[in-house]
Amino acid sequence: MAIRLLVILIALGLLHVIPQLARWRGDGWFRRWVAQLADTSGSGRVLLALLLPIALCALLWWLLGLLLLGDLLQMLFSLAVLLYCFGPRDFEADLEAILKAPDAASREAAAQVLADDGDTVSWNAAALGVAIAYAALRRRFGALLWFVLLGPVGALLYRLTQTLGRDDTLRLDPGSRTAARYAANALDWPAAQLLTFTLAVVGHWEAVIGAWKRWHSQATATSWYSVGPGFLGAAAQAEVMIDIEAGDGYAEEHSDPLVELVRLRSALLRALLAWLSVVALIVIGGWVS
Repeated sequence: MAIRLLVILIALGLLHVIPQLARWRGDGWFRRWVAQLADTSGSGRVLLALLLPIALCALLWWLLGLLLLGDLLQMLFSLAVLLYCFGPRDFEADLEAILKAPDAASREAAAQVLADDGDTVSWNAAALGVAIAYAALRRRFGALLWFVLLGPVGALLYRLTQTLGRDDTLRLDPGSRTAARYAANALDWPAAQLLTFTLAVVGHWEAVIGAWKRWHSQATATSWYSVGPGFLGAAAQAEVMIDIEAGDGYAEEHSDPLVELVRLRSALLRALLAWLSVVALIVIGGWVS
């Protein structure tokens, strides 16, 4: 666990100092592999598409451990995989592009890249907040959780499953697309639950938890895989739109998308620090015991 925490810190630091690292996150190799499986369909195609790269990742990580300086090589391999999985686009760079856009049309166009599943992002505070929350989940927090749990294999599984389930440019038969979307939703579920709870802790508890409860009260028993984690979007929208009473009795207006982008980005940064703090406490607890 300590090595994984170190790898996470190095990866986040490298992306902050050298954001150009995000440019090598090409997925052409995975697309070619998925295309080779055109003779199969349904869940079998999804399983085969994921099984080979995940097995190769696990095998390579194991083989590196057998070599001289194996621990160091495994750490470097884990770092490379995690950097790849913080994608497909760089989260912070896309937020900066929105903030630095010269006019409203450019800002709205820049916001569209936040939606990895091809949905249109409307230019208003609520819709932008929802898009930011999902982008943070799928480009950062989801990969982080599965990396902590399963190492580079878990992070790669999450990244490839999201690509397979949400990238509409991949040519999949209807059965494979449905199975891939179910798998992507299932892997999103635990990370989205933790992120929602963390946003409640670092933000406005009553608003976020209230939205979470309302969503779950209307959800079906199969919603954890059949639909996306809509509770995260509802929680992000509640966090963005909540009115905070000012000292003079008036309420802050939450209608400026740029203002709310900055505010939600700050909340997500606090959430990230909270996650890292919990992992650090687990590491320290292991050392003490």
